[in-house]
Amino acid sequence: MRAVLDFCLVFFTLNSPGVLSLSTHVAIIYPQDPVLRIGSNLTASCWIHPELGVHASSLFWTLNGQQLPSSIYRLLSPTNLSVTLAGLNASRQTSGDNLVCHNHKGHILAGSCIYVGMPPEKPVNLTCWSRNTKDLTCSWAPGGRGETNISTQYKLKYKLRWYGTEKQCDDYTHTHTRTQPYSCSITQDLHLFTPYEIWVEASNQLGRAASDVITLDILDVVTTDPPSGVAVSRVGQLEDQLSVRWEAPPALKDFLFQAKYQIRYRLEDSQDWKVMDDVGNQTSCRLAGLRPGTVYFVQVRCNPVGIYGSRKAGIWSEWSHPTAASTPHSERLMCDSKSSGDSNSTLRRELKQFFGWVRKHAYGCSSMSMKLYDQWRVLMQKSHKARNQVLQGDKS
Repeated sequence: MRAVLDFCLVFFTLNSPGVLSLSTHVAIIYPQDPVLRIGSNLTASCWIHPELGVHASSLFWTLNGQQLPSSIYRLLSPTNLSVTLAGLNASRQTSGDNLVCHNHKGHILAGSCIYVGMPPEKPVNLTCWSRNTKDLTCSWAPGGRGETNISTQYKLKYKLRWYGTEKQCDDYTHTHTRTQPYSCSITQDLHLFTPYEIWVEASNQLGRAASDVITLDILDVVTTDPPSGVAVSRVGQLEDQLSVRWEAPPALKDFLFQAKYQIRYRLEDSQDWKVMDDVGNQTSCRLAGLRPGTVYFVQVRCNPVGIYGSRKAGIWSEWSHPTAASTPHSERLMCDSKSSGDSNSTLRRELKQFFGWVRKHAYGCSSMSMKLYDQWRVLMQKSHKARNQVLQGDKS
């Protein structure tokens, strides 16, 4: 048989005037386009018009282009042949499976779509956020096994908690991700300082289901655009450091809030990010302990805390676009392995002592600790370079 049809057949008409009118059916399948649960049985009948001059025993059935065995046929009358399908599986086509009745020459006489699936289950993972307080976007995922194999409609509904009328979101998006494949954005008539009740209703031809209702204030779910103007630069000739600066999200510059920032960075040839959580409300920070002569990619993101006095933290923004910079190459002179190993051991010990002091007296990207560290590093590098030059001169 030919490949499965991508559309559903209904019925055909005999076009020979004088035999049947154009509006009279040559044949018809009953039931027409049934909707059934997975595992159901279906008995369908193909009725042919007596004036067609065809006996029902000469007919045969196909399902999605494959001929069905005659053992499941039943001759009900000279003009009626039935077929019984047991334990139906889920539809293989979104447009339904094609059940078709043919004459003995293989010509199509009538067709029907069979929709086999499940009623929707309660939608889950309903989550909402507001970008810069200008909209309210919510996403969710189908419940249970997800796909019902029957076209399912989702409606995001909402209302003001105490006095609002029920409304429906109109701007839907199917994001095609596993966890949250559906979303909808509300962009008009939003109210601040007032809680909303929000839920999702799912429905298809076999039933309907509703998600749990969530209650939220827009000010508690604000997220921002990523920080702008991210710049990464060297710190003089300090070979293990980079300076990172950025600007607050422009859309929230006039809002009453205190931002919280995170930085993450990785090596050029690595996909593993290292995250700094203790940046605080600053718009600059120093990355230390890096590899000399190495390219790093850096990103920054923002969390608005306390928008207009909200007691809840906001939602982290997306990460900024990656910005790249390289640390300076090491200027240390090569010495014999014993001397080099001794000096490196001394340097590591002094570094450990210094960072121990910093942990006790500073926090995160404190400018005071970084300034002292810069002075200490310059002094150590000069001392180390002078010591190496003396050792090199003695060796010569």
